[in-house]
Amino acid sequence: MNEDEVKELLEKLKEIRGRHTELVSVYIPAGHNINEIKNMIAKEISTAENIKSKTTRNNVIDALSKIANALKYYRETPETGLVIFSGNISQREGEQDIKIWEVVPPKPVPIKLYRCDQVFVTQPLEEMFEDKDVYGIIAIDRQEAAIGFLRGKSIEVVKKIESMVPGKTAKGGQSAARFMRVREGLLLAFEKEVGEVATEIFKGEKNLKGILIGGPGPLKYEFAEGDYLPFELKKKIIKVIDTGYAGEEGIREVIARAEDVLKESAYLEEKSIVDKFFKMLKKDDELVVYGLRDTLNALEMGALDSLLLSEHAPFIAIKYKCKQCGYEGVLVRLKKDASLPIKCESCGSEEVEKEEMSVKKYLKERAELYGTSFYLISEDSPEGKQFTMFSGIGGILRYKLK
Repeated sequence: MNEDEVKELLEKLKEIRGRHTELVSVYIPAGHNINEIKNMIAKEISTAENIKSKTTRNNVIDALSKIANALKYYRETPETGLVIFSGNISQREGEQDIKIWEVVPPKPVPIKLYRCDQVFVTQPLEEMFEDKDVYGIIAIDRQEAAIGFLRGKSIEVVKKIESMVPGKTAKGGQSAARFMRVREGLLLAFEKEVGEVATEIFKGEKNLKGILIGGPGPLKYEFAEGDYLPFELKKKIIKVIDTGYAGEEGIREVIARAEDVLKESAYLEEKSIVDKFFKMLKKDDELVVYGLRDTLNALEMGALDSLLLSEHAPFIAIKYKCKQCGYEGVLVRLKKDASLPIKCESCGSEEVEKEEMSVKKYLKERAELYGTSFYLISEDSPEGKQFTMFSGIGGILRYKLK
């Protein structure tokens, strides 16, 4: 499985909930003796005979038996390891629907694990595909600060802090000198607090590539140059940026104004292509298409320069084979229409065998066939959410269609 296929499967598995502890997850590391795992599964089948609930006992044994049967076809562990999920996914009490998924990931499996639970254990696989380029962001002024991450395409605001620093005007008859001492003391305490919180947040991020600091006033420079962050984090500061805001809004502005250092980030790549799509659409440009039918037609004509597909687009790809003439084809339609009859494109018969396939994988492969750039648009940015709500699929043309 490639990375996109594994991620898509993980999203499906994370939604499954067992009625009891009957969902089995097995992780076999690269290079591990697969016969040892076969023996372990056989022992677990014997142990499962002691489960008191007859329904749970049968479901666990059947899931383990499917895994044992699948392992018979492996003489040795695949080069990158093997992960198997199996269990009863039926949501009706007393009804059985045992499924099994075998995953040979593109990256080495790091751990050995066996677990029987109400959910599948997906975290180790998810961690294998975490975004490698993560940036820490601090947006600060004298009134507030926000600390967060740019993680791939996603902006994550982790903590917002308000200061106790008063305005510049003394109150209550205080002398100006005393008021300034109190004010500077509170400001120092605020900067220390921001530094301590940021340190706690950033130090646990193993993929931290750099730190960006922004804000509307001079405090951002004082914070960046001071000793509020430990040396190992301070040396990761790659830019201090002027913004109109601090806080959560400031974080987004820092990222928007840091294109020179973030030019290769997935977030800016996504923002750039979606911005281009909407600007062309607003001008009523004839080089833009949207909607499922028009976009697919343009793709199959070889007219698309760029294909944009939302990660959460409500589409499904169905592979079918006609029982009458043997024609094989793929149909992309709305998920709500998945159960509607399919007519063979060759002979018109509705006697077809069909199976669901990954719409993302299918459209990406079709795009590659025509030399079309493929962009999978997330909802982690405002632009991505807007695109999903607008149509979920669209494209930029190489030339105008007649």
